[in-house]
Amino acid sequence: MTKPVTLSETAAHRIRALSDAEGRPLMLRVAVEGGGCSGFQYQFDLVDHAQADDLKIERDGAVAVVDDISLALLGGSEIDFVDELVGASFRVRNPNAKSSCGCGVSFSI
Repeated sequence: MTKPVTLSETAAHRIRALSDAEGRPLMLRVAVEGGGCSGFQYQFDLVDHAQADDLKIERDGAVAVVDDISLALLGGSEIDFVDELVGASFRVRNPNAKSSCGCGVSFSI
């Protein structure tokens, strides 16, 4: 059984802000793809609707979706949003990652 994926309060707030700016409900799609400097990389997209096999993660009126294949690599992770001096972005705190690159977008298992 895969551990749940969660959405931080900050990420939920950012998804709602993006939806408000667009004037329509949006969901954050989080996926894992092969590539990056560590073997796998996170892909973030804003979408209007979920696919039939997506897991929906909801918090405070915001929704993120993860496909079945990515879920196997993301179990137990938290999707967060960080706003730092070098930039603002969604990030995944993934307990399954054995290592990651400096940018935080790619990882290895």
